[in-house]
Amino acid sequence: MARSIGCTNWFVTEFGEPRPGELALRSKSAMRASPVRAPNAGDHRITLAAALRMRFPDQPWSAVRRLCESGKVRVDGDLALDPAGRVDPGADLSVDMAAPRPREVVKGFRVVFEDVHLIVVEKPAGVVSVPFERKESGTALDLIRDHWRARNRRATATPLYTVHRLDKETSGLLCFAKTRQAERGLHQIFQHHLATRTYVTVAHGAVAAGRIESRLIPDRGDGLRGSTRNGHDRHIPRVRRGPGEQSERRHQMEGQHAVTHIEVIERLPAATYCRVRLETGRTHQIRIHLAEAGHPVVGDNVYTRDLVASGGHPLPSDRMMLHATTLGFAHPVTGVNVDALADPPSDFLVTLIRLGYRGSAT
Repeated sequence: MARSIGCTNWFVTEFGEPRPGELALRSKSAMRASPVRAPNAGDHRITLAAALRMRFPDQPWSAVRRLCESGKVRVDGDLALDPAGRVDPGADLSVDMAAPRPREVVKGFRVVFEDVHLIVVEKPAGVVSVPFERKESGTALDLIRDHWRARNRRATATPLYTVHRLDKETSGLLCFAKTRQAERGLHQIFQHHLATRTYVTVAHGAVAAGRIESRLIPDRGDGLRGSTRNGHDRHIPRVRRGPGEQSERRHQMEGQHAVTHIEVIERLPAATYCRVRLETGRTHQIRIHLAEAGHPVVGDNVYTRDLVASGGHPLPSDRMMLHATTLGFAHPVTGVNVDALADPPSDFLVTLIRLGYRGSAT
């Protein structure tokens, strides 16, 4: 059995004679970890690597650090990858040599809220919400399941239902349902615009505060989504259709009602830092409304076409400067208010400061 150390309770797999340069631990699939309670050594906190060295005194520091970094150690049931992390008195530590090496942690991803019915996460820029192709990986769905795996939860046992999305290059708050009951309720919330959704963004030029309203169509005539005034001032390709498709054509011509509210946070030398509230939630709504007002989002590589055509020069940015910062709604099952907040991430703040920002980030 394992020897007990200072202030920690240990759950350790079988071990035997080490091979040269390796930890003296071996696992058998049929064997369960057994607890060993250690005497309390007071309030003294030590690093996880130091705790491992006390347990395995014959092993070099490099070996115990690899034990953490390869996903073999848990503290109070949570995966502990940082050997420099501090261990609280009385914490439960476990070592499982059969544990798989964890996937690379995606910077900027975190779970903001979760219960049995739904989950709200913060999605980093550059990650798609859901797969567009059958075998596409690295999506927000994959990040959630990786998060569950890291906590020793059955990652594929719980379904995830899409109820709304964020663009790939937009960071911020994203919600998925975990039960059919929650899915139905959340669909009603988002379809009837009952959720509170605010974003922060940086747009080219001097943006005016106010309300933008239009009807959005999938193709404004040049392959881009855009607004139409009356359904007849944009070209829509004419294709012979059956009776059911005529209705779809009329819907495309009329467009979807879209309303965006803009508040100026700070005017920058060549751009404006804004808070945006969605009254409706259409595809690319914020990006389209700001671009059509002459102020495309900084870092947007799609809706800057008109700016470039008019002789303008897009401001340089390593990411699209659009972040979903708040998401609020009544829980579709319990009725309790869910109010999620995600401050702008570091890559957003770096570009914001470079563009001349001096105030408070939110």
